[in-house]
This record gives sequence, C-alpha cells and structure tokens, in this order.
Amino acid sequence: MHIYWGLKRFLKLEKSLSDNTIAAYVHDIEMLFQYLSLSQNEVDIVNVDLKILKQFVKYIHELGLNGKSQSRIISGIKSFFKYLILEDIIKENPTTLLESPKSARKLPDTLTFEEINLMINSIDLSTDEGTRNKAIIETMYGCGLRVSELVEMKISNLYPEEEYLRVIGKGNKERLIPISNTALKYIKIYTDHVRSKQLPKNGYEDYLFLNRRGSKLSRVMIFYILKNLATLAQIKKNVHPHTLRHSFATHLVEGGANLRAVQEMLGHESITTTEIYTHLDRNFLRETIHVFHPRYQNE
Repeated sequence: MHIYWGLKRFLKLEKSLSDNTIAAYVHDIEMLFQYLSLSQNEVDIVNVDLKILKQFVKYIHELGLNGKSQSRIISGIKSFFKYLILEDIIKENPTTLLESPKSARKLPDTLTFEEINLMINSIDLSTDEGTRNKAIIETMYGCGLRVSELVEMKISNLYPEEEYLRVIGKGNKERLIPISNTALKYIKIYTDHVRSKQLPKNGYEDYLFLNRRGSKLSRVMIFYILKNLATLAQIKKNVHPHTLRHSFATHLVEGGANLRAVQEMLGHESITTTEIYTHLDRNFLRETIHVFHPRYQNE
C-alpha cells in the first residue's frame, strides 16, 4: 500500500526510528483503519476528526490495553497524521489536542507471557487445590474470562471435542470462546483426579470449579489465589483476576489479532454509541486465537 510505504520512509528518514519501532507504528495505524472500516458509517482517513480519534482512544482503553500501549498507539497515530500533513493529503491535523484517557492510569497492570508462566510454575501440583488452581489460571488467561464468568462456569457449557467454551456474560448474553488444548488438559486432570472425589452441594452439581465444601468458588477466593501465586512468583505488580483478562486482550492485540475477533471473545458491548461489531464465524475466532495467543502457539 503506497501510503504505508511513504509513511515507513518518513519514519525512517525524518524520525530515525528502528525497523521494529516502525513496524509497531504501522500496526497501530492499521488498528485505526480497522476501527474506521468497522463503523457502520465508514469514514475516509481524510475526514477523520478529533471526535473520531477520541472514540478510537476510548475503544483501545476499554479493550483493556495498558497505559504504555495506549501511549505508543497515540504516538504512532500522531506521526501518521503529521506525515499526511507533510504530504498535503490533509490540511489540518486532528491529533493536535489528542490525549490519552486520564482513566488509563487506573487500569490494572498487564502481565507478560513470561510472568504468567512464572505464576503457573509456582503452583504446587501435589495438592488438590494446586491441580484445581492450574486449571483455573489456564482457563482464565486462555479464554479472557471475567472472574464472574469463571466462578459460574458449568461442566455442561464445556465442549472439549469442539474446543469451545460457552460463556454467559454480562446482561445474560451468551458467547462461544475457543479454549486451548492446554486448558482442556488441565481441566480434565482436575475433573478426573480432584473434582470426581468431591460431593457437590445441592444446586452445585454442574459447577466446574468447587471449593472444599462442594460449593462454587467466590470471586474473593480467585483474588486470593492470584495474589498468592504472584507473591510466590516474586511479581511486584498489582495482580488480580481482571489482570489476566487485560493480559489476554493485550497479548492478542499487540500480536496483531483482528480487533473484531478480540471484541467478540471478550464479550464487550459496542464501545461507541454506534454498534460497530457484528457476529463472527466461530472458525475465524478459533483461527485468530490460535495464531495470536501465546498459549496456543506450541500446540
């Protein structure tokens, strides 16, 4: 695409950026183009204004990207529009007053893939609780689940042969999420060797993850499990259940995954007042998560 070739040349010569940084900038600009193309009223790049850019920034914030990623994306967008000005493609720069959302600082820390592995490797698999907790972490991170969705997870909503998990999210809305062979493996180990020995309380027979008393786990218990694992792994970040969900989204988007697929898997409502997301084919979701999620890439 000619506009990308010109932009790369501009970033290389005028900004003296490295090839990796240039590639990251181009990826961020492609995110903006994806966002514009998904809108019901498609907007040409020359007609983009500050209002649209603020909606885009709000989008990447609510998607779960951390503050550092948001700042880099905005920096790339600003360089892009500066280039369009220099090339006389646009007359006014809509990014002049564009800022990162103030609430971005309130987002929880995002864990690296290596940090998540450190937490998982700190689990004591010689205990029943450790076996259960490994299945929990692999499922939360591998599927980007909310903590409420995790504790409400039912055995009947798991489809191991199809490698899908049916989730009932906010507003009682249902969605299907691909689940990795790794998560399925540790769920099976847990169900075969731990849960099969438990007697569920009445009404909890179909719940997948149970506490010692045979009831479903509480949200607070998931919080304590993650805090303890972060401590054992010597991770100083503020880790809690939503951290894994943010990490899921960040790792996919930073790796180049399609925004619509990530949106669908997270179960978000439309980010702006315009409903810009449509139903996606399940094969497309599976392909996206297999290509871009680090947990799937060794399968």
